[in-house]
Amino acid sequence: MNALAKLAIDAHGGLDRWKQFEKLSAHLVQGGVLWRLKGQAGTLDDTNLTIGLRTELDSHYPFGAPGLKSRFEPNRVAIEAADGTVLEELRDPRKSFAGHTLQTPWTNLQLAYFVGTAMWTYLNMPFVLAWPGVTCEERSPWSENGESWRRLEVNFPDSVATHCSKQTVYFDKEGFLKRHDYDVEIAGNTPGAHYMDGYVEVSGIKLPTVHRIFARQPDGTANREPLVVSIDVSNIEVT
Repeated sequence: MNALAKLAIDAHGGLDRWKQFEKLSAHLVQGGVLWRLKGQAGTLDDTNLTIGLRTELDSHYPFGAPGLKSRFEPNRVAIEAADGTVLEELRDPRKSFAGHTLQTPWTNLQLAYFVGTAMWTYLNMPFVLAWPGVTCEERSPWSENGESWRRLEVNFPDSVATHCSKQTVYFDKEGFLKRHDYDVEIAGNTPGAHYMDGYVEVSGIKLPTVHRIFARQPDGTANREPLVVSIDVSNIEVT
């Protein structure tokens, strides 16, 4: 394993500890301009999720209306009733985003796919760095706010549904997550700079609970206005 990836995984509780769990659940409060831009204002402002830690899956509930939930897997996304009855589904959902720009509205199924890929990646980081087929290479340090952060270029295989195949993750000297850069392919390759803070420890695993995402400029700096997405995570459980 890459030395920086190992430092980060160990700082967050260690791979052996992470492998003792299969699922993570949490409560989310979300904001930012993205949801309105995509025609989904209010749909997921206050919701819960469950993600897989050994397989790539995600469910948000409620999903818009009370009693509805989403189910995301890389090759299928669905909206279900509380009892699991499938109300809508979409196979090969990533293909449905062909030609999209940042301004293109999302259907409910497309929203379910986006938040599935995003939250699965966010809440499995940095442990996903040890996922089969994921490769990492350390790049030159980055200076921001008077701090020097180590950077890891991460390449994801096609089998992982995430923002894009090449991403960059930033860590402080102790190995804790500070920032995560990616281009959102399904929204016209929009570049994002995602900052993390507010660490808590849950069952021996350390996780950030405050997520703020901004547009990333060509020089790598973040444009702090407007706030694209905010995610506040609470009531985390791993089982």
